[in-house]
Amino acid sequence: MCGHPNFLENFDLNTKETINLLAIESSCDDTSAAVLIDGKVVANITATQLDHEKYGGVVPEVASRQHNIHIGMVVKEALDKAGIAPIDLHAVGVTQGPGLMGSLVVGVAFAKSLALGLDVPLIGVHHMHAHILAHLIDEPKPEFPFLCLTVSGGHTQLVVIRSYKEMEILGTTIDDAAGEAFDKTGKMLGLPYPAGPHIDRLAALGNPVFTFSKAQMPDFDFSFSGFKTSVLYFLQNQTQKDQDFIKNNLNDLCASIQMTIIDMLTAKLIRAVKSTGITRVAIAGGVSANRGLRNKLTELATIHGWDLFIPSFEYCTDNAAMIGINAYFKYLDQNFETQDMTADPRLAF
Repeated sequence: MCGHPNFLENFDLNTKETINLLAIESSCDDTSAAVLIDGKVVANITATQLDHEKYGGVVPEVASRQHNIHIGMVVKEALDKAGIAPIDLHAVGVTQGPGLMGSLVVGVAFAKSLALGLDVPLIGVHHMHAHILAHLIDEPKPEFPFLCLTVSGGHTQLVVIRSYKEMEILGTTIDDAAGEAFDKTGKMLGLPYPAGPHIDRLAALGNPVFTFSKAQMPDFDFSFSGFKTSVLYFLQNQTQKDQDFIKNNLNDLCASIQMTIIDMLTAKLIRAVKSTGITRVAIAGGVSANRGLRNKLTELATIHGWDLFIPSFEYCTDNAAMIGINAYFKYLDQNFETQDMTADPRLAF
């Protein structure tokens, strides 16, 4: 099924010398468009919204309005960079969910209209699948099966990937995601939003001398709420004694917070490797850009003999290239959507 009800009557994958695919990502506050030719990324353009910094978090209504402003421009820039005209496209892929409803709607509506107007297939993509499959964009690419630790502002998951369409969640967070833990503890320290990159930078200047609680979850699930509460109570207690405690110990606090989060993530990953016997290990999602996490995983890979796959920084945060690679594989399978497709902020994994 696809953008036009009569499309499949004339669809023949073998007749196309090349496959030109446009991908759109608008799940949160980044508006992104990418062009892939035969599965190779030739353009990946992202407009990042800065308005949310003053609010200390993403405001859904603001994000939706900004997507409306940016989407036409980023699509045009991506097509221009690729040297592709809209009429040359063979398919349009778009993030269907999960994400913010208002943000998703903008991308889905644009993609549906474009696919319908061009009479080409419409392809819906799961945002978290795309983060994982970003590893299939560039070399080196992990062979199947592999384990992926997916860590972002909204998700923390351990997943076994057996193929581009066969994935099994081993564990997930029961409350906050790792990215939220970074941002919310960073806010306690007075750092600007998003706090994660600031903690990562300052942690490199400090030492992890402070201890915070780590949830002891069964199996492969995660929990960060108790950790956040531990940081809050510790800071309240210390600032009552010394109002300049945070300022005087900021680097060490960041190092301690970062180390605690990384320890909780990697402990479950080590357990998953032992349980499954899979030693091909990857990370994905916005928090995979964290240098402390990258360094720790590199260390663990050396100790345990893992084949470690770390994405390029441009494919860590939300981007359309990762949507495009997932859409490309779906295109090859003729796994298309109809114009009845809707944005789904809670799209099942």
